[in-house]
Amino acid sequence: MSDRETIAVYAMKLDDCANLKIGRTERAAMNIFCEGFAVGAKILDLGCGPGLHARAFLNKGFDVRALDATAEFVHAARSNGIDAHIGTFDDLKEIAIYDGIWASFSLLHAPKANFLRHLQSCHRALCSGGHMYLGMKVGFGEHRDHLGRFYAFYTEEELRTLLHSVGFRNLKSHTGTSTGLAGTSDPYVLINAHA
Repeated sequence: MSDRETIAVYAMKLDDCANLKIGRTERAAMNIFCEGFAVGAKILDLGCGPGLHARAFLNKGFDVRALDATAEFVHAARSNGIDAHIGTFDDLKEIAIYDGIWASFSLLHAPKANFLRHLQSCHRALCSGGHMYLGMKVGFGEHRDHLGRFYAFYTEEELRTLLHSVGFRNLKSHTGTSTGLAGTSDPYVLINAHA
């Protein structure tokens, strides 16, 4: 199940999220993610928010589908020309149809008890040779931020171990610190992994 409190926070923060810009670091990660994709490559934006990344992928000529549990985000993405759908991580049931899965700071809202299952679903949904982008905050445990959003935190080493355990290979990562919607400065890791 998705976390209702987290969804409610995002629904209230729609305008703030829609006005975010894709920064230099994330744009570089997007370029790495897109390496080797031909025009028309099929990409899933998993936890698409208002569709900023999905729109950028669409502009590059890719076939983009998007999924998010926040209805307001999905409506915003659709109004921007994105093939967006309301759903949770458990609704990812496709087998070997995506060339890439973009999960930018979305799977960090999944409880740790479900995280491995979601990674397995992502791996199954990718075509042979496809790859996944995973953006996560770095830390320990599970808790809510002061806005009320649920988070599960991992170290980079934990994420690498989990990704390897479901079959991902050739992991490339970048670490840093950034200020997000809550206004706090948090460490993160960006990982590109091949199926």
